[in-house]
Amino acid sequence: MTETLDMQPEEFVRQTDPFRRELLGHCYRMLGSVHDAEDLVQETMLRAWRSYPEFDPGRASMRTWLHRIATNACLNALDSRSRRPLPSDLTGPGDLAEAPRRPVGRHAEIAWLQPFPDALLGSDALGTDAGGTADPAAVVAARDSIRLAFVAALQHLPARQRAVLILRDVLACRAAEVADLLEITAAAVNSALQRARAQLQEAAPSQEHPARPADRAQREMADRYVAAFVQADIDTLTRLLADEVVLEMPPFLIWFRGRDGVAAFLAARALAAPDRWRVLPVGANGQPAVGAYLRQPDGRHHAHSVQVFSAGAAGVTWIAAFAEPGLFPTFGLPLVYPG
Repeated sequence: MTETLDMQPEEFVRQTDPFRRELLGHCYRMLGSVHDAEDLVQETMLRAWRSYPEFDPGRASMRTWLHRIATNACLNALDSRSRRPLPSDLTGPGDLAEAPRRPVGRHAEIAWLQPFPDALLGSDALGTDAGGTADPAAVVAARDSIRLAFVAALQHLPARQRAVLILRDVLACRAAEVADLLEITAAAVNSALQRARAQLQEAAPSQEHPARPADRAQREMADRYVAAFVQADIDTLTRLLADEVVLEMPPFLIWFRGRDGVAAFLAARALAAPDRWRVLPVGANGQPAVGAYLRQPDGRHHAHSVQVFSAGAAGVTWIAAFAEPGLFPTFGLPLVYPG
């Protein structure tokens, strides 16, 4: 086999590279972690490389074959890992009266859900057909399925149901393909899909469908919130928050719901002075996002959190601030604010 592999590396790369980004999105939806997804794609390619001489294009397309390997790698990984939650999955919201004073502790021992950099996914990675050609309608659906609310809801599903739902509803695989991939019957696929859809609705029944990236008004609202945040303008910031806005800050377990609670917490803990924060814009999960930098005693602004926003007509509806500087390199962001 070693001799065969040595003879065809260029052919292997040519056939598999068009699917690498799609596989990354698939593994992220399965695992809820960009770092784990990158590792599993590397493992998938290694397994595919070793098995490539046995690949039979008459039995399955390259796309289906690679997704078989990636899905099985993810299922194996999930056997030994718990789901990746957000703070709102684990506890109730912080009490409004205690919001400004309650001690806030980090829970780094929890494997939290992570955001996903838009830069790692291009249109060629979303909604591709068997030949790797992007379908515009599928691209829209796939972008919706990378959003944080959807990926967070997926974490509530058992691993195999999660796989069935992603393969059928996101990647548009036929039931027979999924049955072959998972080595179950088509009837079992359809049954698992129905259960997964029902449980997904139960996990997030009231989640507002977020604005798509092309919706300029929603992005502008998020930009206005960020500007008010950097300027420590609590009055403007408060007006931009929706009534039922949610603020989550993993790895901190505490979270807040409602304009008054969120504004009180930010005013007491985050917005002490206009020069405290700097931000750099990024894209995450097809949503507006920034890398936020906090001023430290050395006078420089150091990486603090990747903040992802959802916005609706009523204002900013969800702020997920991932206080994990280790995410910054993944987003192509420096660890110290330039300038």
